[in-house]
Amino acid sequence: MGGFFGVAKHDECINELFYGVDYNSHMGTKRAGIATCNNGVFTRSIHNIENSYFRSKFENDLKDFSGTKGIGVISDTDAQPIIVNCHLGKFAIVTVGRINNIGELEKELLAKGHHFCEHSYDIINPTEMIAALICEGSDYVTGINNVYNRVKGSCSMLLLTEDSIIAARDKLGRTPIIIGKKDGAHAITSETCAFPNLDYNICYNVGPAEIVKVTADSIEQLKAPGEKMQICSFLWVYYGYPVCEYENRNVDRMRYDAGLKMGQADDTEVDFVSGVPDSGIGMALGYAQGKGVPYQRGLVKYTPTWPRSFTPSSQERRELVAKMKLIPNKALLNGKRVIFCDDSIVRGTQLRDNVKGLFDCGVKEAHIRISCPPLIYPCHYINFTASKSEMELITRRVIKELEGDHNKNLEEYSTTDSPKYCAMVEKIREKLGLTSLKFNSIETIIEAIGLPKDKVCTHCFDGSSFD
Repeated sequence: MGGFFGVAKHDECINELFYGVDYNSHMGTKRAGIATCNNGVFTRSIHNIENSYFRSKFENDLKDFSGTKGIGVISDTDAQPIIVNCHLGKFAIVTVGRINNIGELEKELLAKGHHFCEHSYDIINPTEMIAALICEGSDYVTGINNVYNRVKGSCSMLLLTEDSIIAARDKLGRTPIIIGKKDGAHAITSETCAFPNLDYNICYNVGPAEIVKVTADSIEQLKAPGEKMQICSFLWVYYGYPVCEYENRNVDRMRYDAGLKMGQADDTEVDFVSGVPDSGIGMALGYAQGKGVPYQRGLVKYTPTWPRSFTPSSQERRELVAKMKLIPNKALLNGKRVIFCDDSIVRGTQLRDNVKGLFDCGVKEAHIRISCPPLIYPCHYINFTASKSEMELITRRVIKELEGDHNKNLEEYSTTDSPKYCAMVEKIREKLGLTSLKFNSIETIIEAIGLPKDKVCTHCFDGSSFD
């Protein structure tokens, strides 16, 4: 995943750019970069943020930047922004998305005489690939349409030109772009949590495949939005910061409503409800309200050193980090029957270890309630999990145990409360050592999001796709 931020003002933009990009830090953990343009001169800085914070890496660079326009990005993948000079002019670009056919595109463009400079571990930088496809166009709009037509996966982007910022949302709108306004300035972001403290108000949601040109004073539509949208449901379930809005639907409201509906339907007898920090808290508050039992903090995140996601390279270290940042409150848990609300189960290893720790603290019963349905299919569009194989998903490993083939009867396993679905959930419960385990249905999360089902991507739950 990743998140970006851009700003166009009448005066110096670097301070707002700095803080606006920082408000996207929850969307990525590996690379970050910013670029500004001042009288045709582009300045860029890129840093590795795997073991540090965006602010600490970039604060000393700010004196080198000037200008009234700038863009920046937090990324889980490539080093960005890329600065390009071609027949369209000079521009900087940041992207959020995934190119599934990047190898195929590389061969095609090399055969045409293109070259690529940004390599890492013999892999072409995806943002440079997007820039190369744009440069094939006769103007920016035809170039971006070239991206929409040829990239398999998804791509949203910001282009910083000498006179404006061009924002282009993925052709099916899998990731959002929102524009904010205040006197003498516009800002563009993936995450609206960047707006309130910088005094911006949401004024425009860029539509799927829409292209707009933004200056300090204006928003000009260069290409109208398409009719189809498949915005990622996991933005509400997990990735989004609680105060963010996508398509005018608030993240924490969705989590609360999903928990509320689940709590109202659950007859399990417990002493209190607890959220698994951070993304499980909103759901747990709604669940406690719906069920009519107290909310207590049975698990607490150690924020002094784990205030943000940290993703080490090895799975073993990731699991250790996941355990270290959550502290069970033994005084509250000992002898109690507790429902713990969490966003999802991917591999299951982290939850299994956390559950063991809960019982070590004296929990009498540990019930897990999951905000979304079981993850049956890996994401092919925005990399919301780090899974490189279907067999990394605990659901597929369980299906293989039950069927002898991890690809068998997937539609039945994706159907809430079907016999095979129930058998899968029970097997997962046993493996994780839980007292009980329940997942929300697709219907419930769609109702909580508040958009029509055909506007939301639920591929990871049911395998549906509009590509």
